[in-house]
Amino acid sequence: MDIETKTVDGVKLVKLTGRLSMGPTLDRFNATMTELLSQGQNRIVLDLEEVPSIDSSGIGMLVRHLTTAKQSGGAIRLLKPSKFTVQTLKMVGLLNLFTTFDDSKDAVASFQ
Repeated sequence: MDIETKTVDGVKLVKLTGRLSMGPTLDRFNATMTELLSQGQNRIVLDLEEVPSIDSSGIGMLVRHLTTAKQSGGAIRLLKPSKFTVQTLKMVGLLNLFTTFDDSKDAVASFQ
């Protein structure tokens, strides 16, 4: 998995490429998110356009980081989640926890 982070108008845009599933890829995602949140970066847009699938471990990690962000007054938005990711989140009843966007400008603007 590749992870790119950049800041747009004070919001962290985190682009993920590859499967978000148990193992080294999830460990890398966890380390990136933990570092951002520990630095007070709690307004995060996760670009999931190039994430073909997410397993239960990945979903658990998303929810854990969302909880941490919300506890410090922030949030995590999902940008362009794949149909599979949306269906998976819906199936486990967690899609309603996340606000999803199809446009990065809209996702970033939602924090203003």
